[in-house]
Amino acid sequence: MVAEAREPSPRLLNWSLHAASGIVVAIVAVELMPNALDDLAGWWVALAFSLGGLAYVVVETVVGRLQRKQDSGDRSRMWMIYAAVAVDLTSDGLMIGSGAAVSSSLALILAAGQVLADAPEGYATMANFRAEGISRPKRLLLSLSFFIYVVGSAVGSYFLLRDAPNEMKMAGLVFVAGLLTVAAVEDMLEEAHEAYDDSRRSVLAFIGGFALFTLVSAGVGEVAGR
Repeated sequence: MVAEAREPSPRLLNWSLHAASGIVVAIVAVELMPNALDDLAGWWVALAFSLGGLAYVVVETVVGRLQRKQDSGDRSRMWMIYAAVAVDLTSDGLMIGSGAAVSSSLALILAAGQVLADAPEGYATMANFRAEGISRPKRLLLSLSFFIYVVGSAVGSYFLLRDAPNEMKMAGLVFVAGLLTVAAVEDMLEEAHEAYDDSRRSVLAFIGGFALFTLVSAGVGEVAGR
């Protein structure tokens, strides 16, 4: 909605994506991996993380090929942007659902982290939609439909893993960690660099995002009795 209220600033977009990347890295480093390392052997961690990263590469490759086959019309570009965001939100839902299968407090912390990360990502998405010349009614309808992906994948992964062995639940968390890490490093930061040249404030935004999630995680964990 911030992007709708005023013309998006490339500089603010750069800072927002750096902050979102810092939050995603913090989610992986502070919550996902420590929980898994207590219960999984090293080779399980390596395998699950690699599979998650490879899954992101495969999806990105497929979307990229489809994009190259499309013409330059607004409708084609709109659906490519939409598909990329839908994939990202699906991975968020998988993470929250996998966390819920482990414990409700972990799911709450992960969901809080994704709210923080998806706010700047949402700003970037709406800015891209505006840059592609997509009308405001279409932009709002597309944004409203995004909840289907995150909620659907969260519910699906929860029911899939809730009765699974603990090792399988932790492997699911590491799988999502691999997917999110590749997305943050290869996609979000690349988009930030394309939006505007990096500066010291970009680095501070990344650090701030990491620190913000760490503080939120500690606060929510204390309230939830973790």
